[in-house]
Amino acid sequence: MPLKLNLGLSKKIGESNYGSRGASVNVEIEVESALAGDATRLRERIRQVFGLVRDSLAEELGNGDVPAAAATADNQGNGSPVENGPRKNGSSPRAATQSQCKALFAITKSQGLNLNQLLRERFRIGKPEQLSIREVSQLIDELKSSASREGA
Repeated sequence: MPLKLNLGLSKKIGESNYGSRGASVNVEIEVESALAGDATRLRERIRQVFGLVRDSLAEELGNGDVPAAAATADNQGNGSPVENGPRKNGSSPRAATQSQCKALFAITKSQGLNLNQLLRERFRIGKPEQLSIREVSQLIDELKSSASREGA
């Protein structure tokens, strides 16, 4: 008997003059029942589908980010984050939250990685606070995913 997964996200964005717009994306998929007994593979599948849901939500709201590599290509080498330019609604990408930065620090420390070096090499920035919410979220997901693959 297949296992059903239901994954979803909702997001509401405030706009000028007290307006807002929102979107919700929900996906239900069936996966092989053997995944129920393999937590690592099940988590990996959930992360994969959740990433698709997250990207779809960003597209639906019209604020999908440029991939980090493309965003940093024009960096002036001054240590400042590269802005992806204004969004369709005129706003800039939201900065990483304090909780995300703490999580990133903890994950890299537990994996024996040098966070400052990782940020310089990958994004050409000096601090995790210079990342956007989406960039830091993707980096955290990648680090967790690589840790689970190495631990398996």
